[in-house]
Amino acid sequence: MILTGLPGAGKTTLLRRLYGPDVERLPITAGTTVVIDSSQARRQWDDRLTWAPYRVRRVFIFATHVKHIRRALAGGHAVIAHQRGCGRHVLYWFAGLARLHGASLQLLLLDAPADEALAGQVARGRMVPARTFDRHRRRWESLLARVKNGDHAPAAGARVIDRAEACLLEAIVFDDSRAPAPPRAD
Repeated sequence: MILTGLPGAGKTTLLRRLYGPDVERLPITAGTTVVIDSSQARRQWDDRLTWAPYRVRRVFIFATHVKHIRRALAGGHAVIAHQRGCGRHVLYWFAGLARLHGASLQLLLLDAPADEALAGQVARGRMVPARTFDRHRRRWESLLARVKNGDHAPAAGARVIDRAEACLLEAIVFDDSRAPAPPRAD
């Protein structure tokens, strides 16, 4: 499952609340599920790629993030992965990766208005450049509109929650096929 939303929407906050504060440092195993936050890959490269421009670092970080996801899927685990990028090509790539390992891609979309997401960035002290945020916002709005209209392709399913619902969420439960059941607030 991919947990996605605008930068600053509260994805990592949700994962920390459900799976503990170390979720940003290393993959967390909870039962048969592995939780993978994108910041885990970023931290692996922080000190080693200081010389590289952001575009180069981003390639290494994304490849490492995907490696963590692939490794967990290959080990037979269900995966909850934080992924702020919600472009169609990225989602198709993740859907293919899931199928390759006998799983299906599910989406959990954390919907926060752009002004709240920007405030979330300020609160965490990690701002995304305005141009990058605008690009994410446009892709997010497109994905959100498609999902709300019943088109969650390439995912097998999708669920939209807002910040208030995310605060009520107590667990993300997967069925036997490694596809998550709809998230529920228990």
